[in-house]
Order: sequence, then structure tokens, then C-alpha cells
Amino acid sequence: MYALCASVSLERFPAMLALVDAHPQFFASVGVHPDTQDGADPDVSTLVKLAGHPKVVAIGETGLDYYRIEGDMEWQRERFRTHIWAARETGKPLIIHTRSAAEDTLRLMREEGAEQVGGVMHCFTESLETADAAMAMGFHISFSGIVSFKNALELKEVARRIPLDRMLVETDSPYLAPSPHRGKTNEPAYVLHVAEEIARLREISLAEVAEFTTRNFFRLFPRPLALPIS
Repeated sequence: MYALCASVSLERFPAMLALVDAHPQFFASVGVHPDTQDGADPDVSTLVKLAGHPKVVAIGETGLDYYRIEGDMEWQRERFRTHIWAARETGKPLIIHTRSAAEDTLRLMREEGAEQVGGVMHCFTESLETADAAMAMGFHISFSGIVSFKNALELKEVARRIPLDRMLVETDSPYLAPSPHRGKTNEPAYVLHVAEEIARLREISLAEVAEFTTRNFFRLFPRPLALPIS
């Protein structure tokens, strides 16, 4: 089993990198989450340097989140631009977070050339129109445990309709545990329940969901295939 650990801060990155270095099947991204206001703010050169490690396969988690933070959000937009520029310089895909900020997220992706590297819309919770716009720029759509929640009706419809060859599944551990573990601490093994819900919604087999999402992962993040697994 392979796993991709998404970076959320520069301060915690060394510990995360030590974890993935200790396990051949683990890989990492490098970036600073849009909600992270304390700690170091990344610049392009720092992200590019850290992304040079062979276990780092993506730039992010980055993006925009207007849900919890109020006021002038230009600092978030500038940080997002920095990550896109670093991704373009390294040629590595982006892991993008967007919450209550879909319009600005898509606008900056277009303005800064995110389509040159592609990536994934992580823990997707937006509309089908947003998914279509992201896929038009070469991005995949990743579903977390939220898709299993009973009240996530719009998201379930998105999961029914996007092409299987653009879909990924994730846990976003330790948050957002899927049913039947909702309210508990999430863990990577629970990704099975996300895949099961996708299979139920699409009326296809779990094996088919697993086949497509695994293939999509290795197409988007080809670096793991080049490294030996003991």
C-alpha cells in the first residue's frame, strides 16, 4: 500500500519527511496550508529546495480557505501564488485545498498557470461546476469521508458524475472519519469506506473503484513507481 502525506507547515515538515523516509511506500508533499497563520511563510526558493528530496512528489497542501478567517485575504492569495510558481518550477503537481473560496481559487489557478502542472483538488466539497473547471485545467478530484455523510447530497452527485479516470480517494486523517466511524479519529485504513461509498453511488464494484483510483494516483504522482519497494 502506498500513502501520500500532505504537508501543512514548514515547521512540521522535517518530522513528516523523517516518517516517509522510514517507510518505502510513503511519500510526501511540501507546502503550507492556507489556514496556517503562525510559523514561516514559504517562498518559492524554499519550496523548490525542499521539493528536491526524492520522496517529495507534490507541492501543497495549498489553496484558499475563507471559511474560518475573515478580513483581507490577500496574504492567502499571495501564498497560493507562491505554491503555484514553485510547482511550475519543479514540474510537480499541486495539492489544492479550497473552502468557501471556489471562485478565487479557480481564478488564481488560471492566472498563474496551474494547468501547466495539474494536480488534485484535495478533500473536494464544491459543486460539479467547480469540479468541471478544475478538470479542464488537468486536475483530479479527490473525495474524503465527507462523501459518506448522509447530508452531503450535492457532493454525492458530484461523485456520481465525474469521470472515473479523474477520481481519487483519501481520508484527510486525522479528520473527517467516514461512516461508520464518523466522529472518531480518522486513520488511513478508513479510505476503504470512502471507496465503498463511491462504488455504491456509481453502482459499480469496489474493485473497479480501487483499480481506477490506484491507476490515477500513479499517473498523477509517477515518482513512486520509479523507486524500489522492499
